[in-house]
Amino acid sequence: MDAGSRDAVTPPEAPFVLLAGSGLLSASSDAPETALRHMGLRPEAVASTGAEAAMFRLCFGNLRVLAGRAGPLRKGIADPDDRATSLLGVSLPSDWRGNCWFFTPEVDPGAERPSFDQFYRMLVLLIDLFGARQLFWSPARLWTDAGQFRSAIAEMQTSGMPPVLHLVAFRRRDGAAGETVATRGLATLCGQELEAPVPPGWDMAAMVKRLARLALDMMLNGPVERAQRTPGLASGEWVGLTPRARPDGGPATVLVEFSHDR
Repeated sequence: MDAGSRDAVTPPEAPFVLLAGSGLLSASSDAPETALRHMGLRPEAVASTGAEAAMFRLCFGNLRVLAGRAGPLRKGIADPDDRATSLLGVSLPSDWRGNCWFFTPEVDPGAERPSFDQFYRMLVLLIDLFGARQLFWSPARLWTDAGQFRSAIAEMQTSGMPPVLHLVAFRRRDGAAGETVATRGLATLCGQELEAPVPPGWDMAAMVKRLARLALDMMLNGPVERAQRTPGLASGEWVGLTPRARPDGGPATVLVEFSHDR
């Protein structure tokens, strides 16, 4: 197959997934293309910028996805040894960089809230095809278990609930005003991130449980448009939500404040 027949690669700023593992990732150069074609994904060549090896465009219904062996830039963004990278219940083998492919959905630039649901379903096929064990989602800079992602998508097919823990990272921060927990990657899905001070006595699990529920609601129903106060998970618990624009023009943040009846 000749590279460079149609388009240049989507820049790495666009959302992408990395799959790491074994199987076809370490096979001969022709094996992935053949297997992708047998799965009906109709791989076609696209041009490379030099940062990536030869790439394909895959077709899955109306979805178009760029795919190829990950280059240094994408693997640098996903470096599990970088403190900015989050890992949820996974560790990567030392040779993961040699067994790593990227997949970038081609999203309409004019889409206000792009849906990645069909892309998630395509990833289930690719996880099995490539024998992937770990999955990286770039907007969250988050590595998770590929098998658990597959199970989460199966659940999504039944319940309609997207796999929030695979798409949004929850990061604990220390500041002058105390500890906070903030999301990363949620803005890609709904235009806003969440940030919440940690109430006294609360651990990370308590914060993630509540913030994940809020993130899921925003993924399904859109951003928080106005300040509001709603009941929390526990009896007598309240959640205050205050959307705030960022002065630097970045994604808006929703300040989340937990309180209890006295």
